[in-house]
Amino acid sequence: MLPVGSIAPVTEQQQFDLVVIGGGPGGYAAALYGASAGLSVALVEKDKVGGTCLHRGCIPAKELLETAAVVRIAKSAGDFGIELELKSFNWARVAERKQQVIDTLFKGVSGLLKGRKVTVFAGTGSLGADHVVEVVGNDGEQATLKGTHVVLASGSSPRNIPGFEPDGSRILNSDSFFDMSAVPRSAVVIGGGAIGCEFASTLSDLGSQVTILEALPKILPGCDGDVTRVVLQSFKKRGIEVRTGTAVTGVQVADDHSRVVQLSEGDPVVCDVVVVSVGRVPVTEGLLREGTAVNITDRGHIEVDDTCRTAEPGVWAVGDAINTPQLAHVAFAEAIVAVKDMLGESPAGVDAAKVPWAIYCHPEVAFAGLSEDAAKEAGYQVVTSKHRFAGNSRAQVLGETEGLVKIIAEQRPDGTAGTLLGVHMVGPWVTEQLAAGYLAVNWEATVDEVAEFLQPHPSLTELFGESVLSMTGRSLHG
Repeated sequence: MLPVGSIAPVTEQQQFDLVVIGGGPGGYAAALYGASAGLSVALVEKDKVGGTCLHRGCIPAKELLETAAVVRIAKSAGDFGIELELKSFNWARVAERKQQVIDTLFKGVSGLLKGRKVTVFAGTGSLGADHVVEVVGNDGEQATLKGTHVVLASGSSPRNIPGFEPDGSRILNSDSFFDMSAVPRSAVVIGGGAIGCEFASTLSDLGSQVTILEALPKILPGCDGDVTRVVLQSFKKRGIEVRTGTAVTGVQVADDHSRVVQLSEGDPVVCDVVVVSVGRVPVTEGLLREGTAVNITDRGHIEVDDTCRTAEPGVWAVGDAINTPQLAHVAFAEAIVAVKDMLGESPAGVDAAKVPWAIYCHPEVAFAGLSEDAAKEAGYQVVTSKHRFAGNSRAQVLGETEGLVKIIAEQRPDGTAGTLLGVHMVGPWVTEQLAAGYLAVNWEATVDEVAEFLQPHPSLTELFGESVLSMTGRSLHG
């Protein structure tokens, strides 16, 4: 087995300051950040660096969503006085462009690793005693690495439902979705979380008749109720059927092209394609050998403390392998925490309750901090402010007036609004607007402080500023 960039096979144990198992966002971030701090780093990855996010997740999903946005723009061009005729849809070109984006970013990550002299081993790594990592190469060769420090970043895989095993054609999961050979006429998306809603939004905009099936009482269960209602209204307007409180019980073959999804209640749904999107599970089986104190829970997560330390001194775990939000940017942050901790810099851990969330369905959703219900459940007296994009000048210019901004703040004893607890957005480009709200929530800023911020005019971000300003008791347009 040849490490990437090496000129000779590994014939004996190699020593590194840091050995990372897993080349997804958490793993390659740990490798890059550690190397930038002067550590000698080895990275073990059985597939391609970039992980699920780059190759089968975040990036291809957003590329398809952008394709869907182009279709929406083309259909509404007449509103701007531009007459277009949408004659055809070249799915092969869509898939080609998606792969071009992935390949460009993959080359970028690979180049960064090479530039920082990270030694990348193509194989599967497992941790044993004394920080020894055994690597079985994809070519069958073996290598033994030892790290002064070790980071476990083995990632996750799609959660499947018994009876709905993916076949790559009529039953897909969040990996195989991106290998569709064509846009189906109709689809059932099982799971109304962030990924399920993104898939449903994409398929609907590309011409599929879509039904979302969610076992919980509401879709987007982590979102504020006002935000979810906007998404539901938009989905209904676009013909996406949403059934909540409904579990699937089985699937049958109707003919060569159709599947019948059986439900716990209500009539079954006939569709061309079933997309199973019910979350992901950590990939930790086979990661540990005898002699290590690292603990894995019954649900497969590696146990860590607030700074991502495991029970084994000198070993950290980050990303989807631990029980924190399964978001690439959270994995990046955890990797930085782990490296800082091994360098003795006493970092603060990642506060999972305040991380930024971005959901790229149409309309987009973004939030940080507590929802109104969660704040009340936590014992806060709250003040809220809601302003809709329908009154925003830039939204009117864009023709994208769907959605709102909602601010949740702690109510002071005198009844005024104090510290910001949560910022929730749904509407045009809100995933690009959350930064100020995220900063305010994590800085524990007060309404009075944030109300002093200037927002450019005309801009979509004015709605955030207006929503906060109104909580001071005075406002302009709200």
